[in-house]
Amino acid sequence: MTSPEPIVQHLPDEQRYELRRGEAHAILTYQRDETRIVYDHTFVPVEFRGQGVAEKLVRAALADARTENLQVVPQCSYVEKFIARHSEFQDLLAADS
Repeated sequence: MTSPEPIVQHLPDEQRYELRRGEAHAILTYQRDETRIVYDHTFVPVEFRGQGVAEKLVRAALADARTENLQVVPQCSYVEKFIARHSEFQDLLAADS
C-alpha cells in the first residue's frame, strides 16, 4: 500500500503554502495587502527535489491569487521564472513587477 500523495496546504495565518511529508516540508512564503501578493521565498528540502514540489506550491498559490483577484509580485526567483515559462499566469503580474 502506497502512502497518499502529499497535498499543498495554505496557511494564511503564517502567510505560506506548505507541502509536508513526515517531518520534511517545502514552503512558499508571501506577504499580501488588499490588491497584491508578494511571493518572497520558496524552499524545497533535498529529499523533495526533482519531484515537482516547488511547481505544486507555486501553482496552488497562483490559483489562489487568481481566485482572489490579486496582482502578483514575484520576488522569489523560482516564482519569477515559473511565471515567465507559463504564459497562462503572466496576466497576474503586477504592472510594476
